[in-house]
Amino acid sequence: MWDSLLEMRIVDDAFLFTWYIVSGVLVLYLLAKQWSIRWFLVAFLVLFVGALIGGAVVWVAVNVLNAFGGPVIDEVWLWTPAAFAAIGLAIFNLWGSRWWRKIIAVLAVGVFALTAVFAINAAYGINRTLGALLHISTADPITPVPPPTDPATPAPEGPLYSWWQAPEDLPATGVLGEVEGGIPNDVSGFPARPAQLYLPPAALVENAPRLPLVIFMMGQPGDPDGSFIAETLEEYQADHAGLAPIALIVDQLSDPSLDPLCLDTEMGNVETYVMQDVVPWARANLNVQAEPRFWTVGGYSNGGQCATSFGAKYPEVFGNILSISGEEFPGADDTSSTLVNVFGGNQAAYDAAKPANIMAEKAPYPDSWAVFTVGSEDGRYAEGVERNAAAAEQAGMQVSVLIVDGAGHLVDALVGGLHEGFGVLYPRLELAPPPEPEVEPAE
Repeated sequence: MWDSLLEMRIVDDAFLFTWYIVSGVLVLYLLAKQWSIRWFLVAFLVLFVGALIGGAVVWVAVNVLNAFGGPVIDEVWLWTPAAFAAIGLAIFNLWGSRWWRKIIAVLAVGVFALTAVFAINAAYGINRTLGALLHISTADPITPVPPPTDPATPAPEGPLYSWWQAPEDLPATGVLGEVEGGIPNDVSGFPARPAQLYLPPAALVENAPRLPLVIFMMGQPGDPDGSFIAETLEEYQADHAGLAPIALIVDQLSDPSLDPLCLDTEMGNVETYVMQDVVPWARANLNVQAEPRFWTVGGYSNGGQCATSFGAKYPEVFGNILSISGEEFPGADDTSSTLVNVFGGNQAAYDAAKPANIMAEKAPYPDSWAVFTVGSEDGRYAEGVERNAAAAEQAGMQVSVLIVDGAGHLVDALVGGLHEGFGVLYPRLELAPPPEPEVEPAE
């Protein structure tokens, strides 16, 4: 029962409208305490003051405390003052009222707060279940399928798509779960939350072929939630006879409120964790191809910055980068604090950690692909994405910049970026034939 509650979808219209209706009815009830002009004037004054307080709280959190790492979406500015206004009305109802109105008013405070939380969460769209909102994983354990120690027959020569034929026992869908036992952090000591693993149908059959690997990281605040990339790869495998990369979704935060910058810092040795714990574990425990061209490091937002950094630093491991609405460099949302607190005021050290400078230093990249995606309405990250893409191209990478039409920096950018990005990467990973060359029309 507990798992069923945590798996409840809280972004669906039916769920949200229920809360809107209940909140609306409660507001009307609280307004109807008395039927006098004086009461209504005072009640509306309470609503107005509550809304002002709510707006001030958001303003201070965004502009003074930088609690959200930058600007917030319009829904935060709408729903927070609305919730404060309604809560103020509920508190005002506690005076001079009967006991049952007091109970309803107290309950209404919780309803108004939750309605605002659910509405704002749905606008962002990343946390689709109650468990995700509470940062509680409900994924089932999954046991990795290791590479065979003595394959029955060697793989045919040539790209995988050219010789692969789906066997009769090919499952219709892949599986997503939480890595059973987690990925050991023996080298780094980084307290990562359990990784999730997606295995496509082609990985689940007898004598399965070695497949490409994607190591993916979500945004901050966030969790190693593999549902988004799994859904995208499910769409692709259905059109490619069960072929898709194996995807390993790892935690680069350790806690939703922290951003260790995908470096080795006092907040945790993330870089060591990914490169010296995760990468060796994947080689030993997953049936994946070994060559860098079949290894992709990807991520969304904060994870996109991590992907760009790791791909720039370690081309001998990751031949491909998939940065979805990625931040331009570590701590880009608060450079002054990052400079002081992480780099001790050493601007040269900070600059050396920026992907564009890393790429310029390590250039050329003879066989690296970089796919950058960003929403067409993302005014916050678009310029940084363009600068990183230009730096990657200057450093010799094969670069694609994909614009997700109509998307901002929300779930639409994540879903669209995954879909568009793998459209570019599938031929590179030899899961699909290369696109037909464009033919110039005859004059």
